[in-house]
Amino acid sequence: MGSHRAEPTPPGSGPGHSHSHAHGDTELEVRPLPRLVLLGVLAAVAVVTVVGVVLLWPDRGEVDRLQGSVGFAAEGTTFPEATVDRVQKACPTPSDGTETDCGQLEVTLAEGPDDGTEVSVGIPPQVAAAGLEEGDRVVLLRTPGADGQPATYGYFEIERSTPLWLVGGLFVLVVVAVARLRGLMALVGLGVAGVVIGGFAVPALLAGESAVPVALVASAAIMFVVLYTTHGLSLRTSAALAGTLAGMVLTAGIGWWAVTSAHLTGVVDEGGQVLSTYAGAVRLQDLLVAAVVIAGLGVLNDVTITQASAVWELRAAAPGLSRARLFTSAMRIGRDHIASTIYTIVFAYAGTSLTLLLAVSLYDRSWLDLLGTEEIAEELVRSFASSIGLVLAVPATTAIAVLTVPGPPDPLEVS
Repeated sequence: MGSHRAEPTPPGSGPGHSHSHAHGDTELEVRPLPRLVLLGVLAAVAVVTVVGVVLLWPDRGEVDRLQGSVGFAAEGTTFPEATVDRVQKACPTPSDGTETDCGQLEVTLAEGPDDGTEVSVGIPPQVAAAGLEEGDRVVLLRTPGADGQPATYGYFEIERSTPLWLVGGLFVLVVVAVARLRGLMALVGLGVAGVVIGGFAVPALLAGESAVPVALVASAAIMFVVLYTTHGLSLRTSAALAGTLAGMVLTAGIGWWAVTSAHLTGVVDEGGQVLSTYAGAVRLQDLLVAAVVIAGLGVLNDVTITQASAVWELRAAAPGLSRARLFTSAMRIGRDHIASTIYTIVFAYAGTSLTLLLAVSLYDRSWLDLLGTEEIAEELVRSFASSIGLVLAVPATTAIAVLTVPGPPDPLEVS
């Protein structure tokens, strides 16, 4: 009797095999139970997020009372624009008082009651060296005169709206041209994030709502919209969202512990001093934790999407891998991503704090002696807390994805 030799079955074509390939984006046929668990958890979080928004919605009356309550300038002061006619060189430092043709900006008023009038205003040395040329626009501070005296003018700022709109437009153009529909949806998600932060989080924090819950609720709302609009409605995106939410909670917990243990006050600049003076209901320590959570959202989203995609692609390419080996293989990818992303976080904070780092280097004390100062300690806590949450989100997302995708086929099914 001759023996029958079975032909090898191509992956995905055997009976009972639980995955399929979609053109351009691999999707797997996830079994009902893990699908139900994942979507059920996310649905519960979505409900909690909506309830959180309702409970933490700011008292509009209190917000209106606080907004605009701090005087920016004297009564009657206006901010007309003017056109630059001539920029004098900065006065020598220290000045002996003999040089008069320096440190002034000669302009022609372009709006207001004195439209067309030529005036000269003093400017700081850094403004004189900023590259201003004839025809550029600046904003002046006009203070009305008392007892019939003429109004006085002072320098306020350079008018920068045109270059800002240009670079913003270039950003949108490049994103859409390169990433196409995904890029457009990412911009939509970015707009939604701006609305959530500006329309809910900032007013709620200003009204004195608890900062950490506000940050977590706002972040969850943003991530639900951003991930699904940018990456599509799929279980792969849902696994990444679950990992992102876990990373957010971990970051908040670690940030809260670090801020309270280091006894950070949250008052390191003029903004903190203004809040502590005029918005006493805002707890600046909690606000610092909220800032850590929100600041880490972008990078957190990046690593969780990568890990979920890695698990999906590995399972599609190697359906026979055990869940343990699948987790191990995906974590190899995750470790490489962790290394590069840690650099991203640290360098981003170092770049935004470069002026502070240079200023600190001028003091006659060592770096180690100055690490405990409020300014430096706050940046270190932000960097370390965000990084720890990011690192822990990688195995969390990987585990969620591995438990969601189909397991290896039963040998009896493919025999």
